[in-house]
Formats: sequence, structure tokens, C-alpha cells
Amino acid sequence: MVTRPLAILTRIANDVQLMFRRPPRQQYAALCYRVKKKTGELEVLLLTSRDTGRWVIPKGWPMPGKLSHEVAAREAYEEAGVHGTVETEPLGAFSYDKVLKDGIQVPCRVQVYALEVSNLAKNFKEKGERSVEWASCDEAAKSVREPELRDIILAFQRRMTAMPATAQSK
Repeated sequence: MVTRPLAILTRIANDVQLMFRRPPRQQYAALCYRVKKKTGELEVLLLTSRDTGRWVIPKGWPMPGKLSHEVAAREAYEEAGVHGTVETEPLGAFSYDKVLKDGIQVPCRVQVYALEVSNLAKNFKEKGERSVEWASCDEAAKSVREPELRDIILAFQRRMTAMPATAQSK
């Protein structure tokens, strides 16, 4: 007899939690890459987050008047000092929980755009606030914490290594 009221209370508690859960907040990111001229090796850019120091890619919140891929390119410049050509179609998306300054965790959904780096700036907004490193796609996939981002990096690597074969067959 006691289990029935307990089950009802558990269900009510779960329903209340669902009512207060917010949808994920949207962010946009750039998977910055380059192909080394001498070796043809594909590398992607990783940087450390300012709060936890984990390896991430440049990302940020939507900006008024800017399209999502433009936001991704802007964040890449502000956080890592890179300029380049950004694709307008996303590579994919990943989720993570962002810890805000007040300690509250908010779920975020991040849309990722490929950005071919053509130029590195000497000075940029967040210089000195993060470590920045170029890595192979395999190294990058091992370094990032988010499984969906890992999958995006590896899928991008497959796409890029398949491109020369596709171009040759035309």
C-alpha cells in the first residue's frame, strides 16, 4: 500500500522536473582546418576553454544581424585569431552542458561549420586567454570531451580524405 503513494510522488516529481527543463540554447562553432602544403596533412584547430581548460573548437552565441555560419567565423577570429572561408552548410551538431558564471548548467546545442583557415592574426580579442594548437583529426577527436563533436571531426576527416579521389574521378 505504501508503494502506490510513493510511485505517484515519484511521477509528480518527474513531471515537475520536465516542466522546468529549458530547451537547449543554440550556439554556433567553427571547425577550423588547414591542409599542410608540403605534406598534404589535414589539421584542425583546437583551443582550450577559458573556464575548464578542456579542448574545444571556437563557438559562441547567436548575434543579431549575423547568419549562423558568420557567427562561427567571427568566433573563430575572436577566440583563435583565424580568418578564412566558412561553409554555409553545417557539418553537424553536438550537445554539451555549459556552466555559466553563476554556476548554473545550461544545455547547449552547437551547430558546426567548416572553416578553411587562410590567415592567422597576430593580435585578436582573446589572445593569451586560451591555448591554441593544430592537431591531426585523430588527435583532435581523442582530445575533445564531447562524443558528438568527436564524430563530427572524424566524419570531416573522411570527407576531406575522400575529396581528392572524387575530384580525380571527374
